[in-house]
Amino acid sequence: MAYHGPSYGLSRECQMKVLRKLTRDELFAMLVSQAKFDLTRARESCDWVEGVTGLTLDWPSSDGLVDQLAFGHALKDGVALCTLMNVLLPGAVPRISTMKAPFKQRENLELFLKGCENYGLKSQDLFQVNDLYENKNLYMVVDCLFALGGLAQKRGFDGPVIGVKVAMENKRNFSQDKLKESQKIIGLQYGSNKGASQAGMTAYGTGRQIIPGEAQKIVSTDSHKIIGLQSGSNKGASQAGMTPYGAPRQIIPDECVKKNKHNRERSSLPHSVEDVSHDSLGSHDEDSASSAVDEDSYSQSSVTEQEIGIGDSGDYER
Repeated sequence: MAYHGPSYGLSRECQMKVLRKLTRDELFAMLVSQAKFDLTRARESCDWVEGVTGLTLDWPSSDGLVDQLAFGHALKDGVALCTLMNVLLPGAVPRISTMKAPFKQRENLELFLKGCENYGLKSQDLFQVNDLYENKNLYMVVDCLFALGGLAQKRGFDGPVIGVKVAMENKRNFSQDKLKESQKIIGLQYGSNKGASQAGMTAYGTGRQIIPGEAQKIVSTDSHKIIGLQSGSNKGASQAGMTPYGAPRQIIPDECVKKNKHNRERSSLPHSVEDVSHDSLGSHDEDSASSAVDEDSYSQSSVTEQEIGIGDSGDYER
């Protein structure tokens, strides 16, 4: 929607009704258009038009350019723009209409835009007729004049200048071999591995060595053979005293273990009556021999009970 400035009374009420009917996107576009308009740049472009054409723009008030509405009013009829185009490119606009009829003013704007395109201005630098005639996007008109001034400098215009000069084309011709060489280079858009290296990295699966940079230089190669504490430690681990795999677990108090060992030593003595009477007892009588047999048989029975897992508590484990 075009921006027509502040309204009062009945015009204000009509304007508010129109604003209520606008969608959110249309209202946002109108506000953005007003925010993009730069009064300083608009004043520079108007001064450039007056300097090139020698005309005096028709301002709506004696204050001159005070807002974007005054800018649109001065260039709305298209007479100053068509005259500017004829100065830059003679014969670009064959006939300039001075009538105040809206369709004639629109025609002048269309002829100006066509002349800019023939002059070499790109389509993205142009504006639409309604952008100026209905005050929709006046900032695009300012941008168009700045682009036109930069193109005029490129084409060697010796009058007043505005904007940045468009760079001259510097076309280069490369051979096919040179173009093929360029296809072998990976551009920086894909990233870069310049300087990447795996030097000094530990082998896969080894412990991570947390060593400062200065200390890393004095570390010997033998230190890499040591598994760091970050990976765990088995220091002091031993299987001494563990039962073989599959054997029953012996639950025996410490005193029973000592008694069991003593009984096993005694079980290695001779067990027959004859051995006792001849080897150990000598001249003892038969009663003494029988008592020795009873004592040894008791030792064998106690050793057998201890070996099969019967303790003082009478528990039995297989």
